[in-house]
Amino acid sequence: MPLTLRTASADETFALGQKLGPLLQAGDVLLLDGELGSGKTRFTQGIALGLGITDPVKSSSFILLAEYQGRLRLYHADLYRLESPQEVADLSLPEVAAEGVLVVEWADRARQEMPAEHLDLRFTYLGETERGLELTPHGRRAEVLFDEFKEMAQSS
Repeated sequence: MPLTLRTASADETFALGQKLGPLLQAGDVLLLDGELGSGKTRFTQGIALGLGITDPVKSSSFILLAEYQGRLRLYHADLYRLESPQEVADLSLPEVAAEGVLVVEWADRARQEMPAEHLDLRFTYLGETERGLELTPHGRRAEVLFDEFKEMAQSS
């Protein structure tokens, strides 16, 4: 059963990501989907800070995969400008994921190229500042991560 959360501001979306960061382990894969402006990048920025990354994290129009170093290496893929799923296949994301944490924005653009074990995060635009977030685990490690995050999110 998915976990559904709501945030009332970009700062709250960021804070949720920041809570998830410390729970992540090498090999974790997060697949983010949702319309433009729904909070995917802001959430990823929170994850980065939660991993101890101080470099600015942004979605680039020209780079499919960015890398940041913190407690773990964060690989941030943004597939918005993807022209072909083959471009994603060339990135070898399952191999990259094994070396650190992989966060993929616009994952639906090449779902067949994504690692089978992952945590799905679907963002929805609910209003000018409100956002919805639905998390669904796929695989054993994703279920553990899901349970840890659910407990943390519901206790605050």
